[in-house]
Amino acid sequence: MIRRFLLFIFFIGGLSQMAGAQNVVLKTNLLYWSTLTPNLGLEASIARKHTVQLFYGLNPWEPSGGKSLKHWVLQPEYRYWFCESFNGWFLGAHLMAGEFNVGEVDLPFGLFEDLKTHRYEGWYAGAGITAGYQWPLSKHWNVEASLGIGYDYIRYEKFKCGECGEKLKSAHSNYFGPTKAAISVLYVF
Repeated sequence: MIRRFLLFIFFIGGLSQMAGAQNVVLKTNLLYWSTLTPNLGLEASIARKHTVQLFYGLNPWEPSGGKSLKHWVLQPEYRYWFCESFNGWFLGAHLMAGEFNVGEVDLPFGLFEDLKTHRYEGWYAGAGITAGYQWPLSKHWNVEASLGIGYDYIRYEKFKCGECGEKLKSAHSNYFGPTKAAISVLYVF
């Protein structure tokens, strides 16, 4: 997982060197940081009202007590801006893929109650649509809020407890619902 993150950082560095000034932003999702997940995105303008983005998040930590929230996600996205790139309302289409090892976690709002007593390990891939708004704060700083909904195909194995336990089943699931929530801080090059 660490190697994937370093490869992503190298890729972002290369893209930012190729892109012109005021056409590239580097961003991080503050909501994702609330799960202690380092994340980074690079978005580049390809026309006055069109951008493409590549986002990566990685949580490699193994907290004590059997809990696990290890995962990585890669999410490319295309965006159409109603005003101009990096300013105002946008609509987008995103793809996503990743792996997870999650268990003994108590999520807010009663989400996925089964995670309190079981561990799930697997991968997922899907697609969705995004809507959002970006506020320019200064020449180099913006703030963005966005939400996405879509579909994920999830392949997983279910285990009895967090660190040990027998495998209860191998299965897949089709998920429809929220696929993205972001409040991001952006640096505009």
